[in-house]
Amino acid sequence: MGSRAVVPVRDSKVPHGPALCFEVVSWAAFIGELKAGRHRV
Repeated sequence: MGSRAVVPVRDSKVPHGPALCFEVVSWAAFIGELKAGRHRV
């Protein structure tokens, strides 16, 4: 079984808290949508 590259993401207000892990492809798509202005945060 191969390993997949992941991006761990934490709450900046809780730097030692748990991390959510997203696959690189999914994270890149999410960031791309934000940069394109398709979603308000």
